[in-house]
Amino acid sequence: MRYYIADNHFFHRSLLTKMDQRDFDSVEEMNDYMIEQWNKKVRKNDEVVILGDFSWGDLEQTQDVLDRLKGKLFMIRGNHDYFLDDKQFDDSQFGWIKDYAELNDNRRKVVLSHYPIACYNGQYRRDENGNPKTYMLHGHIHKTQDQQLLDAYQEMVTHTTHAAIGGGYEQIPCQLINCFCMYSDYMPMTLDEWIEIDKKRRQSTIKNDTM
Repeated sequence: MRYYIADNHFFHRSLLTKMDQRDFDSVEEMNDYMIEQWNKKVRKNDEVVILGDFSWGDLEQTQDVLDRLKGKLFMIRGNHDYFLDDKQFDDSQFGWIKDYAELNDNRRKVVLSHYPIACYNGQYRRDENGNPKTYMLHGHIHKTQDQQLLDAYQEMVTHTTHAAIGGGYEQIPCQLINCFCMYSDYMPMTLDEWIEIDKKRRQSTIKNDTM
């Protein structure tokens, strides 16, 4: 099984009171809860792709967290993953560490980047039933105003038509999914689970905006 998650920010104390306003009394409580949630979901041989900003801690702190997590880890580098630049860091416990990647996931393509990519590779591809075949998974924006702006952009794109290869017109697919850890209660999730989480989040946002 393969899972995805973004922006854990282990040891990032300011997120308890600023930006995310995470509901923990201390950074130690936050770290322990995120590790517990991770290990509830992930088994030893599962793959977990971390979509950046895994840890704000130093090398020793971050290594301690990594040693407590289950699964085979893969890393998309985030702008706050300073521990990766430490010359003493042993990257052998990661299958790979990249700035960008494209993988296959159950006959679908996933485009992986810490930062959301508006016009991603394979965006227009659909399967035989007309469903999107490519998903752009990212992090970085947490649940900020940038998320609202990105939602508005996707709403506009998906209500725009283009000339189809087979003739006629069809709506433009746009499948950008923010795998922000707070959206999944700090659990890594499969692609299908993230699709459902994203769908419910958007529906909830639309409902709240119309009330």
